[in-house]
Amino acid sequence: MDYKVLFAALETVCEDGISIVCGPSDWPSGAVAQRLLTCIREIQQHGRALEPVVGGFVAVFHHYDFDAQTPGNGYRSLVKVLQACLLHIIHKGRYVASSYHSAFFRADHNASEMEAYCSALRQLRALLHLAQRLIGDNDHGQLYSLHDQALSRQFVQEYSSMHKACFYGRCLGFQFSPALRPFLQTIVISMVSYGETYSKQQSGLGMVALSLLTSGKYVIDPELRGSEFERITQNLDMQFWKSFWNITESGLITGLNRIASGPVQVNLTLTLPPVPLRLPLASDPSLTATVSPPIAHWGPGPVHIRLISYELREGQDSEELLAFSQTDPPPVSMSQPPWVQRQPRSPWLLIHFHGGGFVAQTSKSHENYLRVWSKELHAPVFSVDYSLSPDGPFPRALEECFYAYCWALNNCHLLGSTAERVCLAGDSAGGNLCITVSMKAMNSGIRVPDGIMAAYPATLLTTDASPSRLLTLIDPLLPLGVLTKCLNAYAGEDCRTVQPSAGRSTLNSFGRDTAVLLGDLTQGASNWIQSFLDPTRSSGTARSRSEAQRRAQRRALSNDTRGTKAGAGAPDRADHVAYPEGFEPLRSACQAFVRPTTCPIIRNPFVSPLLAPTNLLRGLPPVHIVASALDALLDDSVMFAKKLRDMGQPVSLTVVPDLPHGFLSISQLTRETEFASEICMEQMRRIFQQRNPTPVCLKRMNPGGVCQNDG
Repeated sequence: MDYKVLFAALETVCEDGISIVCGPSDWPSGAVAQRLLTCIREIQQHGRALEPVVGGFVAVFHHYDFDAQTPGNGYRSLVKVLQACLLHIIHKGRYVASSYHSAFFRADHNASEMEAYCSALRQLRALLHLAQRLIGDNDHGQLYSLHDQALSRQFVQEYSSMHKACFYGRCLGFQFSPALRPFLQTIVISMVSYGETYSKQQSGLGMVALSLLTSGKYVIDPELRGSEFERITQNLDMQFWKSFWNITESGLITGLNRIASGPVQVNLTLTLPPVPLRLPLASDPSLTATVSPPIAHWGPGPVHIRLISYELREGQDSEELLAFSQTDPPPVSMSQPPWVQRQPRSPWLLIHFHGGGFVAQTSKSHENYLRVWSKELHAPVFSVDYSLSPDGPFPRALEECFYAYCWALNNCHLLGSTAERVCLAGDSAGGNLCITVSMKAMNSGIRVPDGIMAAYPATLLTTDASPSRLLTLIDPLLPLGVLTKCLNAYAGEDCRTVQPSAGRSTLNSFGRDTAVLLGDLTQGASNWIQSFLDPTRSSGTARSRSEAQRRAQRRALSNDTRGTKAGAGAPDRADHVAYPEGFEPLRSACQAFVRPTTCPIIRNPFVSPLLAPTNLLRGLPPVHIVASALDALLDDSVMFAKKLRDMGQPVSLTVVPDLPHGFLSISQLTRETEFASEICMEQMRRIFQQRNPTPVCLKRMNPGGVCQNDG
């Protein structure tokens, strides 16, 4: 939608609302009418101030795209989020204007809705102001402020102090596809319910009971849910996040995923012993290179992997392979009926590194889409369960992934593949590992994979400011406080280098925590159904806080804002952001402690490949990146793709709309996430099917020496 048309519609809605509230009407409460009038006038003020700002972005944001066919960068994303907020306000304003005289009109509820989106609009205005600073301070076409550390400090400071609860209550997930909002509501309710009982000394059953008792109030009171979620995302420790994210390891969740994704003939967990490997050199196969087992932090140790194959193929039921299996006797899935025919080895092999911020999850968490990939691509999937931070910080995970990659090349015949084509695939942290493993393969002189499919990869593991990183202030799945905890853990800031147990199991470590979360998810699912059957259920008719309490909270936020202006609790003058006169974002009563990524390891090219010199990137296989327009890591993908393209490296970038970070893990939830997963599969299919990917791309260089974007 043209932004001028949108702002014109907003102005009309505000004028209509003011005339209705100020004119003779049958409003049930004068106090509610005054609240609504104040809110509409503030929205109108923000809209008038934002229209020229948006016009400025629209005039220039195409300069930051990967190319003309791939519109996508953090500036576009911020404008898109603002437009989504304005559309919700316009829709609600029109509803109020047309229905205020109805007997079923709930004045207090609609006033609260407008107030929530007014607060969100105010905070988005602040984000767009910060984005203006980035455009002014960064080089032309650059999305990251890699040299202006003062600006990055300001970004962290603003995140720490700005009010964010409005984005987690009534406005939760407004920027994403509407089909995702029930899912996000369940996740947030589960998290705040679990967070309330997290520090209490209770048995597993007791924590489940407490979580069930507390989750109901977060359903009927969105403001309480938002403020509690803000507290949790800002100040709870890494162990909380690890235990929460590992809900996907639970038996019930994985069982449901297996039902949804369909059966496979092979699903084996294997343990690779730490023995040296010898691989032929890519330049001269008559010579070999020795690859040592992973040794960082606690010395040589085994590497755990999972083999998934839709069809039973030659070698996958061999005694040689089953000797690596952790299961004794062999799993049921390997005891096939006599009429099941072994298929020949596939010419393709997919090696997968899972996401989870380097701190959580395993191949089991991602099994739902790996099963689909194996079926649709007709290839076995070799997924690596690398060591997680903070117990196993960099470079342990990279060493284990590289060792597993080398082992797979040497033993592809056991995996049901001839490995004529090898593709690396991963999401988020896994996408980072796909790139760095390939860099390590080039550095070691051995065969590099034939291509990489990286979904929303993390290529810059710093808190450097970028427009898409500003989305961490409103993103319920990837807040900046959580992101920095993950990055610092991987860098070893919170390293606890102890020898892991021989049979380390996420389920054993977090069984009690996931049991609590299962109860919360059940409660959340019930709330979905009730909200569809009875739309008034989520309206807040049964409130735990009175109107007086809500007014007190608003006064506290206002007082906090004035205190910041006066210097009470304000950041140092050098880090202070100067907003337009008469405007200041809402400040949070719950200050976040965000530790910037200052460890030198973060800028190691094998940690942040976006910072790698050209000699470490030249020779990479074709890289296919699938990013989301509403992901805080979008600019990582855009800038890395640009860097490879400008070097003459084969690369493609696809930006899918309206989805959050981590969409592969919910690929079967909505049509939009399913479509995004299909795009990832298509990119892997291109890698497998092209005959000679790298030379073909190099032959198509344009006169300036830049490789065309043909993947």
